[in-house]
Amino acid sequence: MKPSAGYTNRPASDNPRDIEAWGLTEAARRLMLAAQTPENPEPLRQALSLNQRLWTIFQSSMAEPDCPLPKDLREKILVLSLIVDRQTFERLGDLDVTKLNSLIDINRNIAAGLSQRPGDAAAAAMPAVSAGAPAAGAPVPSRAPGVAPPPAAPVAPRPGMAPGMAAGGMGKFNISI
Repeated sequence: MKPSAGYTNRPASDNPRDIEAWGLTEAARRLMLAAQTPENPEPLRQALSLNQRLWTIFQSSMAEPDCPLPKDLREKILVLSLIVDRQTFERLGDLDVTKLNSLIDINRNIAAGLSQRPGDAAAAAMPAVSAGAPAAGAPVPSRAPGVAPPPAAPVAPRPGMAPGMAAGGMGKFNISI
């Protein structure tokens, strides 16, 4: 699915990963813009509705019988989409722009993961040839501005927690598609 011609900024390629990353980034951008005008609730409602529609598309894609993603990854994306649903409905109810960071962070982090290519992750795991410098010709993994690198050691989940959830918070999902 390609974005309509009405958008002022559009993805550079037709690659589905790029389009999904663009959609998530666009939704995060609109949420951030809406947060700048708390006195006008309409841009916030529109941004939240856009984000909800986008995540509904992801939910329905994960539920398709012919979805090519591994079952465990689909389950993690569905759990994450439930978190997005809950946060979105809460924000639609209270219109509190000070509580948008979790939605913005989720969108930006998933977009950053979608923007990486399979070779990027392998190159990031390999040690550099010289102190801090990548090997000549080696791909340099990109990271969205403001996105922190993943923690060195995973936090053990508490019993009964959803897959990918870290103890004491919303957790970090390391999803690569």
